[in-house]
Amino acid sequence: MTLPRDRRVSQRLAAIAESATLKVDAKAKALKAEGRPVIGFGAGEPDFPTPDYVVAAAVAAAQDPKNHRYTPAGGLPELKAAIVAKTLRDWKLDDSGFELTPANVLVTNGGKQAVYNTFAALLDPGDEVILPAPYWTTYPECIQLAGGKAVDVFADETQDYKVTVDQLDAALTERTKVLLFVSPSNPTGAVYTADEIRAIGAWAVEKGLWVVTDEIYEHLLYDGVETGSILSLVPELADQAVILNGVAKTYAMTGWRVGWMIGPADIVKAATNLQSHATSNVANVSQRAAIAALEGGLSAVDAMREAFDRRRKTIVTMLNEIDGVLCPTPQGAFYAYPSVKGLIERVGLGSSAELAEHILEKAEVAVVPGEAFGSPGYLRLSYALGDDDLVEGITRLQKLFAS
Repeated sequence: MTLPRDRRVSQRLAAIAESATLKVDAKAKALKAEGRPVIGFGAGEPDFPTPDYVVAAAVAAAQDPKNHRYTPAGGLPELKAAIVAKTLRDWKLDDSGFELTPANVLVTNGGKQAVYNTFAALLDPGDEVILPAPYWTTYPECIQLAGGKAVDVFADETQDYKVTVDQLDAALTERTKVLLFVSPSNPTGAVYTADEIRAIGAWAVEKGLWVVTDEIYEHLLYDGVETGSILSLVPELADQAVILNGVAKTYAMTGWRVGWMIGPADIVKAATNLQSHATSNVANVSQRAAIAALEGGLSAVDAMREAFDRRRKTIVTMLNEIDGVLCPTPQGAFYAYPSVKGLIERVGLGSSAELAEHILEKAEVAVVPGEAFGSPGYLRLSYALGDDDLVEGITRLQKLFAS
């Protein structure tokens, strides 16, 4: 007897969408392999090599037999200690007495596993998560996999893509358990000010909500914006917040797959139990490399940030020269998120998804449509690519849409 085709894949996984950003990046690379001169603005990864001292630490680790064996599922003790020290340093809480120990840390296989582990540890079926949009494409899928329901709260370019307390309050129901808060933002590059963060954090405390905050872009800030971690600005959240982070963006280590979650010990323990059955420990060589990165200071990200800042100004200026495009200036991360509603109307297409396909076909430029981030009518362009490719790619768009 053969099972019906519609029962071969579980409903749980059949409902999950493919990562749109990885799909665009894979398509761009496939076209390049065919010899087409595609320029890709899809991938969210620095175009810089991992720092030499980090690579050297990995080489040494690979030669040490102790790294050839299983290690604790929750992470190497040395890495967990380094994460604690780095977090207290970056939050400027070194001498504050703020309590943070290795028991509050789980080392994960990249940031995505930290996202999934966290929602799996927090959510029961039907629990609601307030999800500010535009959002990173992975968040709603992880919420759904964990049995939860994402409740979108949309902020457009007129709000600099930042939600207000009033909007959050309007989305609150008796099933709301978690607020997902991200600053700097992927996909928009929006950065909340310290005062805005304090207001949102105080609201979450008042409502008794968990806050899950992704700080993966914490060091990619521009224009002197005054911001900070929600947990350092609102310490009352300490027992109801989970912080997500990793080495991928700060140290150009996307392929090394080291992330982490920081939270109350009972939540971290539950997530560690899950990981012990799902993947066990992160590769030891990658963990040793991450230790070297965290203990090596921030000189690597300082150099990258200078290049990203230059590219940020270039891409915003050039995009805004296209009739029908409105691109706010991002203050963080390495993404531009222009509204293209006027352009869609001008060229007679039906959606930003259609526009992205048109751009790839006619200009051989890969961008990610806003539908992937819960906001049709927009495009995401990563400026984490070389200066020459950036200028050439946007120049192609200018020529394609010349009046």
